[in-house]
Order: sequence, then structure tokens, then C-alpha cells
Amino acid sequence: MTATRAIKVLGLGGSLRNGSQSERALRIALAGAEEFGATTSALTGEALQLPFYDAGVVDRTDRARELVEAVREADGVVVVSPGYHGALSGLVKNALDYVEDLRDDGRPYLHGRAVGLIAVAHGWQAAVTTLNQMRTIAHALRGWPTPFGGAVNSAEVKFDETGGASEERIERNLRLIGRQVTEFASAQLAAGFGASPNG
Repeated sequence: MTATRAIKVLGLGGSLRNGSQSERALRIALAGAEEFGATTSALTGEALQLPFYDAGVVDRTDRARELVEAVREADGVVVVSPGYHGALSGLVKNALDYVEDLRDDGRPYLHGRAVGLIAVAHGWQAAVTTLNQMRTIAHALRGWPTPFGGAVNSAEVKFDETGGASEERIERNLRLIGRQVTEFASAQLAAGFGASPNG
């Protein structure tokens, strides 16, 4: 069975610094998804400057509504976070908290969606611990973390403005994450589990 439409993959994360290393890693993963036929979009930087998530508050800012709707429409998601002091950034964690607004959907939270995860930190310890935390969060949101996850040590690897990485192996691995998200989403769609506003 094959998917009957283009797979939609959402990239989410990075930091407030425009063109950050983590955002560049995300762009490579999304390029990998596109190579396998997905259409991609990304919410990074300013788009993630949201009020602290509060489930008791009904009103949402325009940015928050855009985020929730983008996740709702996505067949798969790639999330990237810088590692700050051994953990994911508050910016990315707060954005993921807004997925709670999908709790009453027919397809709640990240149910049935592949979730590619990438952590970028200055050192292996922070990169790996951040990636592990992101996997735990993806599970809690009912997502399916891809078999391959990306822990990138920015002390050893640099990303350039043209969309490349200083190590070919890292670039190849990031593209693989995008590919795995697309492949899983294609299988889900072919089996009749495609995303829709209400399941």
C-alpha cells in the first residue's frame, strides 16, 4: 500500500538565535524528509516565543494557535532542541506543552505520528541526556520516536549557512531521521491513519 497524498512533516525547535546550530540541524533533517516526497514546514525561533503553557487558560495567542494547528495537520514531526545544562531548552519544552491542546482531538496529542528527535549541545553528555529526555516526552505525548535519533556534539560538528555539516556522517544521519519520519507517516497514511482536524 502507498500513501495517496504528500506526507506533511513539521519541523519544530531551534533557539531564539536566528540561524542557530540546532535550527540548521533541523533544516537538514527536513531536507531528508523532502527527498522522500514529504512537504515540510518549520516553526523556529520567534514562532516559538509563546506564553508559558497554562491548561486553565482558554485564550491562545495567534502564534500558539498556529503551532497547535500545524501539529494537528502534521503526519510527522521533527523536533530539535539545544541542550542547556543537560536538558532541552525551556523554549522547546513550552512549545511541546501546547500539544496538550490536542487532547480532545480524535487523534490526540502526537498519536500515530512519527517523531524525529535531535539534540544539539556543546559536549556529548548534554547531547545524549537531552535526546533521552526528548524521547521520554515524545512517548508521553503518544508519539512514535524514530528508531534513529540525533545527538550532535557542536564542539566537534559545525553547520554552515548553505545547509551542510562539517561531518558528512552527521549530515547523513540527520537526513535519515527525516526519511524515517516520512516512511512511518507514509505507512500510517496508507493504513488509513492519516491526520485530520478531528481524527
